[in-house]
Amino acid sequence: MGNRSDRHRADMRILWLNANVLLPLDKGGKLRTWHLLRHLVPRHEITYLAFADPAEEASNHAGMVDVCSRLITIPRRDSPKHGLRFYARVAARLLDPLPYAIGQYRSRAYRRALTSLLAKEHFDLIVCDFLVPAVNLPARLPCPAVLFMHNVEAEIWRRHAETSTGWLRRRLCAVQWARMLRFEGRTVARFSHVLTVSDVDRQALQRLYPRHLSAPPSVVSTGVDTGYFGCAPRDTVRPRHLVFTGSMDWLPNEDGILFFYHEILPHIRRAEPNVTVSIVGRSPTDTIRRLAVDPAIEITGRVHDVRPYLARAAVYIVPLRIGGGTRLKIFEAMAMAKAVVSTTVGAEGLPVISGRHLLLADEPQSFAQAVVGLLHDDEARRSLEDAARDLVATRYDWAVSAGELECALIETAAGRVAPPVRALPLPPVGAVNSRVFRT
Repeated sequence: MGNRSDRHRADMRILWLNANVLLPLDKGGKLRTWHLLRHLVPRHEITYLAFADPAEEASNHAGMVDVCSRLITIPRRDSPKHGLRFYARVAARLLDPLPYAIGQYRSRAYRRALTSLLAKEHFDLIVCDFLVPAVNLPARLPCPAVLFMHNVEAEIWRRHAETSTGWLRRRLCAVQWARMLRFEGRTVARFSHVLTVSDVDRQALQRLYPRHLSAPPSVVSTGVDTGYFGCAPRDTVRPRHLVFTGSMDWLPNEDGILFFYHEILPHIRRAEPNVTVSIVGRSPTDTIRRLAVDPAIEITGRVHDVRPYLARAAVYIVPLRIGGGTRLKIFEAMAMAKAVVSTTVGAEGLPVISGRHLLLADEPQSFAQAVVGLLHDDEARRSLEDAARDLVATRYDWAVSAGELECALIETAAGRVAPPVRALPLPPVGAVNSRVFRT
């Protein structure tokens, strides 16, 4: 197979750093990066450096050809992010100045590979996707660099510290919050430009790190693949059925579901005793799995396709109390014309209006009332469903988001302020599958 230069010259040579290979597409951050890169790679030569579990399916690596020109992987196995062992590992690092979520990705092998690439090859731009890969950056960078922040990590840890129960857990979260503030601030200062996924996150960065930012952050808005997430036929809906989707080894998702089950669901059951709930997502913790002893609760674990589960939902729920960035899951549910009930944190950063596109409620009783009201009122539910689908279908295609990203990258590489955005069309099917690919 010929490489990219056999067909046309790349506009930029980009070194893209991430902690993970993107496939399988089982996390919101992976989905966001995948959709953005598939629009960028027809015009830019993208070298993608990431950790990879040696036990991963080879197809996960082979499929990356659709979003990068070259894949280079560093072997690494992920550790569980929950349970007593997780907190024991956090406690064991009490003397480490790095936050645990960052320190566990410190890698000599990754740093050697990165340093070698920068010494031997010319890149117009480095993109650090999420905060994690920055721990392995060399002291000096030979070209402009962009930090793409899908979350403001310090804000997530602040919310963990504020909502955790138990003295030890609260204390551990507070320590991690303080360390993340220091690390995040120092890291932001190293980059030519910082990108966020919402104006809420942009404002948070400017509030937390006003002296560290070299320029105001740019926003790369959240999109959705409305072709893939199409309207679900209404005859597939299961009455009185609620659905949540998300990676269940992510602490905010675990916290949100436990909050829903213990604090919100009892109120719903008083009005709808036959309500059922599906919790759909990879790697459920032992605590989440134990909820399945309740016959009304389904815990699926990893699924190949979330759409059939979304299609059955009478109401889609997002009961999160912790988090940052934006929830792609909400746009996916809205694209399938689902009525959404979310907390304010769950929908944070999304351009939605409560009462028009979804319902927002933060207290257990008000959240339950919103859910029950939609289960009982078909007209109100369908009004939300139609408005939700119309919003995402007409305004939030990934091509627009990719245009925002590309403009910011080009202008950063050139040392200029980003200009107004433009949408990027996808290439014809099969047009980007002949690039050089190696691991």
